[in-house]
Amino acid sequence: MKVKLQRFLPLFIVLLSPFFLVYGQDVTFYQQFNGRYDFTFIGNTMNLAENNSIFDYVTTTSSTATLNLAPGDQIEKAYLYWAGCGDGDFEVNLNAETITPDRTFSCIKTFSGSEFTYFSAFKDITTQIQNTGNGDYTLSNLDISAFEDLHLTRRTNFAGWAILILYKNTALPLNQINIYDGLQGVPDDLVINLSSLNVLDNANSKVGFIAWEGDALLATEHFEFNGNALSNALNPINNVFNGSDSVSGSTTLYNMDLDVYDLQDYIQVGDTTAEVKLSSTQDFIMINSVVIKLNSQLPDASITIDAIAKECDSKNVTVSYTVADFDGTNPLPANTPISLYLNGQFFQTLYTTAVVPIGGTITSQVTLHLPDSTPTDFVLKFVVDDLGNGTGIVTELNENNNTSTYSDSFWYAPLYNPLNSLISCNEGFTKGTFNFSSYEDMVKQNPSDSVLFYTTLDHAVTETNPILNTSTYTANQTPMQVFVRINNEHCFSITSFLLTTTNCPPTVYNYVSANNDGSNDEFFIDGLQNIFLDYKIEIYNRWGRLIWTGNKYTGNWKGYVQDGIESTKASDGTYFYFIYLNDPDYSEPLKGFLYLNH
Repeated sequence: MKVKLQRFLPLFIVLLSPFFLVYGQDVTFYQQFNGRYDFTFIGNTMNLAENNSIFDYVTTTSSTATLNLAPGDQIEKAYLYWAGCGDGDFEVNLNAETITPDRTFSCIKTFSGSEFTYFSAFKDITTQIQNTGNGDYTLSNLDISAFEDLHLTRRTNFAGWAILILYKNTALPLNQINIYDGLQGVPDDLVINLSSLNVLDNANSKVGFIAWEGDALLATEHFEFNGNALSNALNPINNVFNGSDSVSGSTTLYNMDLDVYDLQDYIQVGDTTAEVKLSSTQDFIMINSVVIKLNSQLPDASITIDAIAKECDSKNVTVSYTVADFDGTNPLPANTPISLYLNGQFFQTLYTTAVVPIGGTITSQVTLHLPDSTPTDFVLKFVVDDLGNGTGIVTELNENNNTSTYSDSFWYAPLYNPLNSLISCNEGFTKGTFNFSSYEDMVKQNPSDSVLFYTTLDHAVTETNPILNTSTYTANQTPMQVFVRINNEHCFSITSFLLTTTNCPPTVYNYVSANNDGSNDEFFIDGLQNIFLDYKIEIYNRWGRLIWTGNKYTGNWKGYVQDGIESTKASDGTYFYFIYLNDPDYSEPLKGFLYLNH
């Protein structure tokens, strides 16, 4: 079902005179494109004849135009404008596809106390035109009949449509295309200021219009660009809005104009603005869209995050990144901003320190001190030519390749369990044998971590000379610190434990056969020599007489009785010993009996 809507945007007074008032939307900047682009128009009127020539109904609801782009032309954008007298018809069809507007415009003209309304509508139809390509396009179901009686009284009964097509081709020079639109009536003098220009070369520059309600043979119209009157073969200097189509060459585009003019003689290198001045003292004209093409030599900034270096247990990261101007046709200036975003939030802004030449790169490095609150998994985004709010300071060929994103995670040293000291018996001069093979599993909290043991901290840090035998490890001197290195994929932790020895009770072998046969020839006490360094041994016969005294200097008893400087063989039998260890842990002597047999 067709829906008729009356929709008005905020209105601006364009002209105040004794004859009529005109209200509408100022033609302002809409969109800019930079690259190997150009533009063209197709469209057609719904008027079967010029409304100024006959007093009769001339408007239909359908018309057709043909798109015929050259080979290699690729459609980048396609914008449909349709317009007419009245409050607005905001549902039409293009090749049978239903179209409703993205934006609408309105204009009001009062004349002799009567109000005349006009409308236009805008729709982005890029996908439809890209899918269809060259061929015929028919816009239908555009109906302004409800308002035609009123507008016929002032000869402003009209309807029409146009498609602005932006296309790219690798054979084209680098151009800047600026699109401006609104719906602005042309009184005696209408001035439109065009902004956001970047004129680097004026060769092959041009300007195009979509205008409504123009009539032929009215010598009261002028179009000036930067103070210069424009005209061409289809558009006389005093009748520029004459129902012509500069693309197709048609002069029967009744009550609408698709005009294109060369500008290279009227715009200068370095210009950032231009002035369009239109006048019509007899005919009522409305400007819907202005398109300007300029030759453009521009940089094309891009950025890549090359690598991120991290430290374990640290929120500091060092980022290596490269700023490039691979596809640019102008160097990228120094001090171009690079904004950094952490997990989607603005973090800080850097600046390029030198000019990036055409086709060149500059690689830099920055250390970022990320907040302690940053989660383990984080995302860094670098955006070149960004002040931190999505806007830049450099006009580029391509504004859509300025971002590089890097997802990463912080590194943490592995957690571990504390290890107790190990104690073994002193084997002499604090030497001991230890088994800490179970500590490999006991120390780690993550089963996938790896564990190695080292005798020095330096070896643990450098991973050199690990202890390979952990089940019967001999420490030649104690106490000794063993260092434990726990590794995960990226980081390591080091802990340690002590190996200590204690003087265990000696073992007394109480049978002596002093016959020099190599077996039990001496009174042997295991765990005494080199362990209890201040021991004393006393041996008594069964009547209680002390027959021998020894220490670490005398050697073991060999079955002799000490008597002054002489020694005589002791008789076979039972003897008693006292061993004084002189050790804090052994306050009482070890005592017992032994058997002597020669």
